[in-house]
Amino acid sequence: MSRCNETDTATPLTDYPLLAQVNTPADVQQLDEAMLAQLADELRRFLVETISQTGGHLAAGLGVVDLTIAMHHVFNTPEDRFVWDVGHQAYPHKILTGRRDRMHTLRQKNGISGFPRRCESLHDAFGAGHSSTSISAGLGMAAAAKQKGDERQIIAVIGDGAMGGGMAFEAMNHAGALDLDLLVILNDNEMSISKPVGAVSNHLARLLSGKFYTRVREGGINALKHMPGITELMERAEEHMKGMVMPSTLFEELGFNYIGPIDGHDLPTLVTTLRNMKAMSGPRLLHVVTKKGQGYEPAEEDPCVYHGVTPFNPSTGEMAKKKGGQTYTQVFGSWLCETAEKDDRLVAVTPAMCEGSGMVSFSRRFPERFFDVGIAEQHAMTFAAGMACEGLKPVVAIYSTFLQRGYDQLAHDISLQNLDVTLAVDRAGLVGPDGATHAGSFDLSYVRTLPNMVILAPSDENECHQMLQTAYEYEGPAMVRYPRGSGSGVTIKEPCVTLPLGRGELRRQGQRVAILAFGSMLTPALKVGEELDLTVANMRFVKPLDEALILQLAEQHELLVTVEENMIQGGAGSAVNELLAQNHKVIHIINLGLPDYYIEHAQPAEQLQRCGLDADGIRRSILEVVGEEAEQGVRSA
Repeated sequence: MSRCNETDTATPLTDYPLLAQVNTPADVQQLDEAMLAQLADELRRFLVETISQTGGHLAAGLGVVDLTIAMHHVFNTPEDRFVWDVGHQAYPHKILTGRRDRMHTLRQKNGISGFPRRCESLHDAFGAGHSSTSISAGLGMAAAAKQKGDERQIIAVIGDGAMGGGMAFEAMNHAGALDLDLLVILNDNEMSISKPVGAVSNHLARLLSGKFYTRVREGGINALKHMPGITELMERAEEHMKGMVMPSTLFEELGFNYIGPIDGHDLPTLVTTLRNMKAMSGPRLLHVVTKKGQGYEPAEEDPCVYHGVTPFNPSTGEMAKKKGGQTYTQVFGSWLCETAEKDDRLVAVTPAMCEGSGMVSFSRRFPERFFDVGIAEQHAMTFAAGMACEGLKPVVAIYSTFLQRGYDQLAHDISLQNLDVTLAVDRAGLVGPDGATHAGSFDLSYVRTLPNMVILAPSDENECHQMLQTAYEYEGPAMVRYPRGSGSGVTIKEPCVTLPLGRGELRRQGQRVAILAFGSMLTPALKVGEELDLTVANMRFVKPLDEALILQLAEQHELLVTVEENMIQGGAGSAVNELLAQNHKVIHIINLGLPDYYIEHAQPAEQLQRCGLDADGIRRSILEVVGEEAEQGVRSA
């Protein structure tokens, strides 16, 4: 049952006869086990067909089709709780939980989300979007179930990449101490933990998760526990027995009963093992090995490219070409390589976003100077700080939404020590179909509060190039934040020149009203400025502000308008307000930016329109203040 006010539109299912019969998880539970393989085949084909039209995350979902079916066949949601880590692997789950007929709206305005959302379905136990959160959330649910006396299963599904995040190990360490009923399913889709998958390991998994082994294990311990040294001896013997045929005993040391690895595409083994583990108690970990992109050849051959896709031809896998010129990400990637050639002190750090942050060329050309630390944003910050202490010049490439996860380290380890670290912050502002979980809505607000920080916001590609160089040459912590996608198509000029610290530029002289535009908002601001004959300034720096320019514009105009693609609270506009107050300057001012609520997924232009940050919205906000008569005066002046 949906908890959002949405309407469903049925889609033809003639090519998916079994999937057409599955409208709820209860339908999956009623299927004969022999029919599950057919359901998996149809589900994969349906997933490819629908994502080819909408775009979205593909390879990860294809890899967990069999696991998802097995989970819904054995467990009973929403009474049992499924907690999906990150969430891009949850598309099959969405299809099997009543949202099949709405998959054509995926990541579209007023459509379903690309991530689990509690408001979207009762079967989405926990919202996701960021990594390594599932075990913590699942453990919290297990603790609540125990306190309330509820008997339900809690299942957290986490990928091997997300398992590298420190938060996952913090949760596992706590889970072992609490001894609550929690099943963690480790989806190992890169074989990064172990390789022994096949008939022998599948057989051992069924054996070790079965009732006979469990009864013998617990019965032996209970019978002999009063004999000195026997319990420890038995635990060591079991550990060594498992160690001969199993991966590392790390999970056992953390207090989990480890089972696996098993083939994540072997439905009979998955079903049997999950049933056995359902009957067990305490913290349990099932290790399954899957293949990203399973069942769709283009995604199997290049799971990285098909991790996140634009609309594509399902027959060939060919994706629609993205419109627009050079992206800001590409500008950063080119600048990084150019600068590294000139300065051997430059080292590049990223928390598992090599491709997304435009660092592929750098990683190939300068492998010894490239550090992908995995999904570990906190470590990335302090790791960079350590290198800066020793005279290197680290550049940390990170998405704005992920920078939030390393905020304490940015504050305490970089800002406090005034270390020479450059932050290249991608996806600042709204991010279209990826929605609220990935939007970079807050970075100006939370970074602006930190002493020693310099913050730059480019208005176009050439300015981004200049600002990266300016930040790199600045001997202290500096952040360049730039939006997703392409800019206005400005050609990058050579040679690259640095910008004077804290200096904006007057782009247009007009009458009565001055627009102070920060970063990406310059383009719509100039359009409004031309239409209404207004003054427009490209502020460039959020910290330090160009105080002289702001005070000058305040003296010459009746109204100041700040525009930014960041939350209004605490952002660049707030910094301008503070400056005016400190100088006892009384003037009418409007702060335009992202509102005090999360912006849902839609196309970028639709999101900006909703926030009043397109040209029409900026014009409307100004005219609401100056009025129709003033509008005529502005235009005739």
